[in-house]
Amino acid sequence: MRLVLLGDPVAHSQSPEIQRAALAAAGLLGFYEARRVDEAGLYRAIAEIRAGDFRGANVTMPHKRTAAAAADRLSAAAGRCGAVNTLVGEGGEVVGHNTDVGGLRTAWEQAGLSAEGPVLVLGTGGAAAAVLIAVEGRDIAIAGRRAGAGGALAAAVRVRAVEIPWGRARPGAVVVNATPVGMEGESLPPGLVEEASGLVDLPYGSGPTPAAALARRRGLRVVDGLDHLVAQAALSFELWTGVPAPRAAMEAAARP
Repeated sequence: MRLVLLGDPVAHSQSPEIQRAALAAAGLLGFYEARRVDEAGLYRAIAEIRAGDFRGANVTMPHKRTAAAAADRLSAAAGRCGAVNTLVGEGGEVVGHNTDVGGLRTAWEQAGLSAEGPVLVLGTGGAAAAVLIAVEGRDIAIAGRRAGAGGALAAAVRVRAVEIPWGRARPGAVVVNATPVGMEGESLPPGLVEEASGLVDLPYGSGPTPAAALARRRGLRVVDGLDHLVAQAALSFELWTGVPAPRAAMEAAARP
């Protein structure tokens, strides 16, 4: 079984280690590689999946929306998000899924974050779309650097949310950072974490992001990028293999 990660950048990703550990723990023969691709490279890789050369793929930034357009069919969650992070070859077709939605819900529950109360979503891309759907029905605010983009995204995924300016804090909200801010050691705008009741920080790098470190110092419940990565990776693994994901092995590989 051949699997591949498609994106740009991919060198930082823990996905290969996580999925290789999962294959080994499940006793499955296979290999998972990372491939840095532009849009044309993404389409070539999708053709390889369609031809049966790969069983499937994970898709990361900046190609999640393009992958949704390129897939032959979409799951309900992927269709609503307009973004795909998992591709599965099925009978000569490529089916696009979005495990970010289910992965976020799983990681949120495991961290003991509040099931009620306000949420502040940062970002207006494919990851933010998945977040909006995952927390649908709550009191949601969304903020992006470009005015109007947050409201447009909420309307596109049919989730009720109020757009607020980038950098404005929302006291008592769980802050969900669905932007790349923090991947290279950048900090979120001041006040956002300080006024939060919890943090979901999707970026990850070689160590804790400044936002995650600050939230933990303040005693907040935190879902960091690796927590979410493992949760969504487990769902991807199950789509490709049809067997339960060995989550303990995947978690150990994510945090060696």
